[in-house]
Amino acid sequence: MLESHLTVTDRDGRRWLASRRSTPPPHDRAPRDRVAPEETGMSQTEKSPPQPRRSAPRRVPLTKPRTESRPAPRTRGVSRPVWRRDLSASVVIFLLAVPLSLGIALATGAPLRSGLVAAAVGGIVGGLLGGAPLQVSGAATGLLVVTADLVQRYGWRATCAITVLAGITQLALGALRVARSAPAASPAIVHGMLAGIGVTIAVGQLHVVLGGSPDSSVLDSVAALPRQLEHPHTAAVLIGALTVAVLTGWRHLPGRAGRLLRTVPAPLAAVLAATAVSAGAAVPRVALPPWQAPELPVLPDASVPALAAAVLTVTLVAGLESLLSAVAVDRLAAERPDAPTGRADLDRELAGQGVSNIVSGLLGGLPVSGSALRGSANVRAGAVTRRATVLHGAWVLLCAGLLAGMLELIPLAALAALVMAVGVRMVSFAHIRHVQRHREFPVYAATLGGVVVFGALQGVVTGIAVAVFLALRRLTHTRVTVTEESDGHRVRVSGQLTFLAVRRLTRALALVPERSDVVVELCGSFMDHAAYEALRSWSAGYRARGGRVTLGGRSGRPIIEPADPPVCLPWTPWRNHHGADPTPALAAAPESSGSQLLGGVSAFQRHTAPLVREELARLAREGQRPTQLFLTCADSRLVTSMITSSGPGDLFTVRNVGNMMPPPGSDASCDSVGAAVEYAVEVLRVGSITVCGHSGCGAMQVLLGSAATGADPGAPATATPLARWLRHGRPSLARMQRIGRLGRGEVALAERPVTDDHERLALVNVMQQLDHLRAHACVARRVAEGSLTLHGMYFHVAEAQAYVLDESTGRFSAVRAESAPVTA
Repeated sequence: MLESHLTVTDRDGRRWLASRRSTPPPHDRAPRDRVAPEETGMSQTEKSPPQPRRSAPRRVPLTKPRTESRPAPRTRGVSRPVWRRDLSASVVIFLLAVPLSLGIALATGAPLRSGLVAAAVGGIVGGLLGGAPLQVSGAATGLLVVTADLVQRYGWRATCAITVLAGITQLALGALRVARSAPAASPAIVHGMLAGIGVTIAVGQLHVVLGGSPDSSVLDSVAALPRQLEHPHTAAVLIGALTVAVLTGWRHLPGRAGRLLRTVPAPLAAVLAATAVSAGAAVPRVALPPWQAPELPVLPDASVPALAAAVLTVTLVAGLESLLSAVAVDRLAAERPDAPTGRADLDRELAGQGVSNIVSGLLGGLPVSGSALRGSANVRAGAVTRRATVLHGAWVLLCAGLLAGMLELIPLAALAALVMAVGVRMVSFAHIRHVQRHREFPVYAATLGGVVVFGALQGVVTGIAVAVFLALRRLTHTRVTVTEESDGHRVRVSGQLTFLAVRRLTRALALVPERSDVVVELCGSFMDHAAYEALRSWSAGYRARGGRVTLGGRSGRPIIEPADPPVCLPWTPWRNHHGADPTPALAAAPESSGSQLLGGVSAFQRHTAPLVREELARLAREGQRPTQLFLTCADSRLVTSMITSSGPGDLFTVRNVGNMMPPPGSDASCDSVGAAVEYAVEVLRVGSITVCGHSGCGAMQVLLGSAATGADPGAPATATPLARWLRHGRPSLARMQRIGRLGRGEVALAERPVTDDHERLALVNVMQQLDHLRAHACVARRVAEGSLTLHGMYFHVAEAQAYVLDESTGRFSAVRAESAPVTA
């Protein structure tokens, strides 16, 4: 198994060899359709039309940089530029975290200092122990409603105890390594949960903006809104409106001054504007009690099931928010050219969040979770390491101790409006379109409604129940229709084809008339073994009685039956290429070969072209950048793309009779091969050249025949273009005659004896043509530089087995599925 390659040139002029392993499943990579993390606290991928997958490249430097490269940001050690970027980012997220933490604490009914404690602990403890270096933890937005309910029901000290127990649970789950399965959670349930929490937050804080206080439930708050609107607190309403206006319009400030002002986080600007406008007005403001030793948490006076439900709710919501936010921040950071290497360790992140919640609960802080709002701000501010997160926690701690007087100037209406805006953003229309496109809106709506009416945990359970019901319904709901068309009949199967639908399928197939052209269109995404056997048995019997059956998917493309073991993927698109014959009548005509070719081209346009059009368009724009020159025989049985598992743009292929490489100084008729080699080596700058011979080569047979008879096929009297070309194989024939029939010491197969002289000559010819290659000046120079390597390969057609040459021993070794690939 070979590797295909791409040569990549970075910004500093360094050329890299990016190799990818063969046999990746083609056409299954989906481009990501991201939703802004700052809107919802996470990012999810959407499925799109399939694209060819390319695995992560393994890079090997081929050439030295043409210019002096700049040092990449380091994640360890002391680096002043990195320190400056981390310091700047820490200030940005500190300015964002302070008003947000105070607003969350106000909305939950907890002491205002608890929000600052959660921000400081989340920054310092979570930053040091978490598995996502650029994730910023703090007071949990998603737990606002849950925390408010716990404070009202059990009191503040009991809420702190629940936070500690939830932290212990998170720590245990992280140790059990269950966090890696978190991204597999249904997006509809997760987004529905966050949207329900957002609705609850927005409705509750609207009462505070109007000058009142929220009720215990969303439904009661909605019912009380008309009375609240009849008697609003004018000053509070104006302050809230100003806060929302600044939050909404801050990023749209025009001009150079606007770009300068936008460096200040929008929440901080909104709170500062509201504080300045409200100066002198009689409105409620932040009141921070003096610092004192935190009281130890106490267990709530509740039954064990109620306590377990509370702990489980905090663990579930905080854990999901943290893990999905970590994934979103990780993806956002990966888009930067100086992105830190490595992916987020979700198990470590969950354990770090658990320790943060334990410490926060013991110190009298709110529950802690990661936040994509703060994390995305951290990434955009240029943070490189976890130092930015830790420093932000230190700044929050200093602010709480030294700037308490300034914080007490902030009006409560501004903080309520800030939190209300966060709640509104948690209801994302992009997510609604996303789940609707995947027919998951009932799950989303059920989860949202359950969270609003019953609570977070009950809402998630409701969403799971609806998701399971829909999955079972889709699995059992199958519709089979038979329609008559101008050219035959069409059987359309809508839904999943399982054993439950076999009877319905067989009844519908029995309605199809005999000896007709039938298209069976399978529109579902699943077919079990019972349904497959029923469909296969019917189609075989129908064909035996003179009918024609085509199995197709939703797009009408033919479906290839599964094979065991799986077939080689590069072979799959044309494994039934004989089926491209347009009609049996044409196949019998003298011009059938041309008709078959046109039929094959037509099949390509129908089936393959839609899959590769985007990739070929990219190659047309960017030009070819192959990394290998593949020199092989023109034999029709040798398919280079199949043997090397390569695709468009991977190989620069030269084919001729006998895979010959004429040495320098040959007659002018050989310039074509020499020109191709020169172009590949000097212009395309390939990194390797492979000479591939094969079994049953006709050129080797002719050379052996001439040696046996003593005839000279290249003599002037009998010379033809083919005979003149085969003269380049004489050195190979002479080399084999020198080493003798046993081939001692120079050529052999490692796994088995060489079959006959025909195979021996093909092996010797590969070695001889490599020597001819080295005689070319451009090849010799690149080989001496170490930027070009040469490989020999022999392919046995009947065995479908490739053998790779070890020139130090003269032995060809079989390439196995588990073997390390031979690359440049």
